[in-house]
Amino acid sequence: MRISAGGDRVRVRLTNEYGTKPLAIGDARIALAGADGEIVAGTVRQLNFTGRTEAVIPAGAPLLSDPVALPVTALSTLAISLYLPEDTGACTCHPTGLQTAWVSGPGNFVDKAFPAKQEMQSRAFLSGVEVETTAPAAAIAVLGDSISDGMGSTVDANRRWPDLLAERLVERDGGRAAWGVVNLGISGNRLLHDGAAQGALARFDRDVLSQPGVKYLVVFIGVNDLGTSYGEPGGPMAEVFRSLRPASPVTVEAMIAGYRQLIERGRAHGLTVVGATIAPYEGALYYSPQGEAVRRAINDWIRSGKSFDAVLDFDAAIRDPARPTQIADGWHNGDHLHGSDAGYRTLAAAIDLSLFR
Repeated sequence: MRISAGGDRVRVRLTNEYGTKPLAIGDARIALAGADGEIVAGTVRQLNFTGRTEAVIPAGAPLLSDPVALPVTALSTLAISLYLPEDTGACTCHPTGLQTAWVSGPGNFVDKAFPAKQEMQSRAFLSGVEVETTAPAAAIAVLGDSISDGMGSTVDANRRWPDLLAERLVERDGGRAAWGVVNLGISGNRLLHDGAAQGALARFDRDVLSQPGVKYLVVFIGVNDLGTSYGEPGGPMAEVFRSLRPASPVTVEAMIAGYRQLIERGRAHGLTVVGATIAPYEGALYYSPQGEAVRRAINDWIRSGKSFDAVLDFDAAIRDPARPTQIADGWHNGDHLHGSDAGYRTLAAAIDLSLFR
């Protein structure tokens, strides 16, 4: 996985937060990795947990490793290896990892190369890396859905728009400041309702307020609330969407109330809260004229309501000028909802970096 900020020491946050039984960690290592995923010689470090190489994570809990000396530059790539000696039960996994991971056969291979029995793109039992730095530092938390998660971007290329924002900040500051860009996007996530993980209102304290050094919050979420409320997809996805449909469709008023909650809860902890307009989605599987009307009203409120501390107009950045209810051709991945690499670069380029100081 690639980190955004550079520093002198790191620690890893593991997770069993959706697990139903204790999770045994038999061994763990961290190292710098090259572009091809190969370990950089001389950088492998043992991860300890309160001084021990083994740990047990209770069901429903996270686990922080001890800090370890490992100098890393901004945008470094790390390899994290876990040995899981017992049946893990339900996996607390991030399905849209967009980064190749390798699974061995039985045995402890954290300190050696192994023939991969399986490849996957999920992040299993790993929720973050924290970097300790002596430079001026701040973190930007991005609370979002699959568009922030990077769905549609190239695997193993770090082309999600939060990745590209991190690159712009590093280029601007030249290493004089350390910026952590914490991508909290979850594919399928909604503002008001659970479904693909807990909704944004439910997971806010755990996912945003727990981040060390966080000073800014970017809220870019809402299209799934509209699609599951008003869309009528057919085919094999029809039953899935029926199971996600709320008892009553979300309204402009209910969505605005949800955003206001995030704003107030963020400000109570000293965060600058930045709102992003909902991107167009005509042509997507769950598009509807009713949902589009709600989207326009919400975006009008975000732009002119003066509730957020600042606004990112992602709608204006990525829409087709000739048909503003759609993402411009070339900037979506073919499904009219998720960005292409070029589309995510357009979103990142539209961000006024002076917001982050």
